[in-house]
Amino acid sequence: MTEYRNTVPENWFVDPVKLGVPGVSNGGVGDDNPLAWQADALCSQTDPEAFFPEKGGSTRDAKRICSSCSVKSECLEFALENDERFGIWGGLSERERRRFRRRA
Repeated sequence: MTEYRNTVPENWFVDPVKLGVPGVSNGGVGDDNPLAWQADALCSQTDPEAFFPEKGGSTRDAKRICSSCSVKSECLEFALENDERFGIWGGLSERERRRFRRRA
């Protein structure tokens, strides 16, 4: 019969801030991670469907949320660097990002 020990591994606790909990400022923790900005993104605290509307659907709610987001520029930069083709990123729709790229 296998004996189970009541021991807890030393690394059992993971600080949620280090994981990048949405809406919790990381206070500089994990800033070497290029995606650390996502922990502060307002969209991670809201309904994702607003940011990926069906064709012809309204983008108004998503853009309103983006307008007050502290990491809006990082989000847009990520979308442009990774050629994100769907959704609202950094306050811009797919069409608006294409126009932005052409002008740059």
